[in-house]
Amino acid sequence: MRSILPVMGVCILLFFSCTSENKEGQKEQEMILPVLEITKTDTQLLVDYVSDIQAVKNVEIRARVNGFLEKIFVDEGQNVKKGQLLFQINDLEYTTDLARAKANVSNAQAEAKAAELEVSRTKLLVEKKVISSTEYELASARLRAANAKVEEALALQASAQNKLSLTSVKSPFDGIIDRIPLKIGSMIDPGALLTTISDIHDVFAYFHISESEYLRIKKGMSDTRQNVPVQLILADGTKYLQEGRIETVDGEINENTGAIAFRARFPNPDKLLRHGASGKVRLISEIKDAMLIPQKSVFEIQDKNYVFVVGSDNIVKMRGFTYSKRVANFYIAEQGLMAGEKIVYEGVQNIRDGIKIKPKMITAANMIAYKK
Repeated sequence: MRSILPVMGVCILLFFSCTSENKEGQKEQEMILPVLEITKTDTQLLVDYVSDIQAVKNVEIRARVNGFLEKIFVDEGQNVKKGQLLFQINDLEYTTDLARAKANVSNAQAEAKAAELEVSRTKLLVEKKVISSTEYELASARLRAANAKVEEALALQASAQNKLSLTSVKSPFDGIIDRIPLKIGSMIDPGALLTTISDIHDVFAYFHISESEYLRIKKGMSDTRQNVPVQLILADGTKYLQEGRIETVDGEINENTGAIAFRARFPNPDKLLRHGASGKVRLISEIKDAMLIPQKSVFEIQDKNYVFVVGSDNIVKMRGFTYSKRVANFYIAEQGLMAGEKIVYEGVQNIRDGIKIKPKMITAANMIAYKK
């Protein structure tokens, strides 16, 4: 019995020894990790800004005379042409006023004609020394007064004519009719809103960017600001097919927000975009010699970003870095890393600082294939 115990002890030690060796072998296999060499490359930076979309023209159509709304010739959402009749306000009162004004013009012109004849008669009598020159001067004054009455009557006639024309409300330009809040028979006062019309053959997209972004974009602009192309991302996340151009930049930076407003114009041939819509303006800029660090290579500790740098001895060292922008699934490294250094591409959550790994080199070209 005593001879068996030593043998059993040796077996147990051999068992645990083999198990430990197997675990160490498995651990070594787990340390085979993909490693990526940092390179400099040219890339595009895409930055989205919330925008407010407005029609190039958006005008409220308001009544300029009072009366009953007699007819509505259009419907909400309808396309209209410049000069097209939209609304008709009852014009009986204004037709009467115009007739009265025309009669006053005729009466004033008749009085002026009589005064003119009187001037001619008195002038002849003065020349024959039948009457004094004072009579001639009085007749001339009466003629001037009669002519003034004619001018006043003509002005009143023009005013009456204008008011009559305002009972027919026409479209000021080609556009789309918005809501029509009033119905036929409504009593209208001057200034009452009849509808709104929008010209959306082109649209404006207004957006705000920070001062630092403004400086970067401005440096990339040429003298003609229209050379800066932009894209529009619609509310459903899809990209608008038409490319836009930056047209104007505000003259000052908002002191409260530290931002400045840009305006871009987008063609809208299919009238897909409407006044008041929302979206995101996407600015595209080229970045030269960018060091792209994959997002999955980065981990965060206390709001700071780190990667594992692989040394020539295959020992990994944790190193912090700063970045300027994010492009898709990459960071653009600014400080802390150098081109030519190697970093652990994937699996950073399974390793620690100072351990030795067996690197499996990958390149940016086969990175997509590696993901699969």
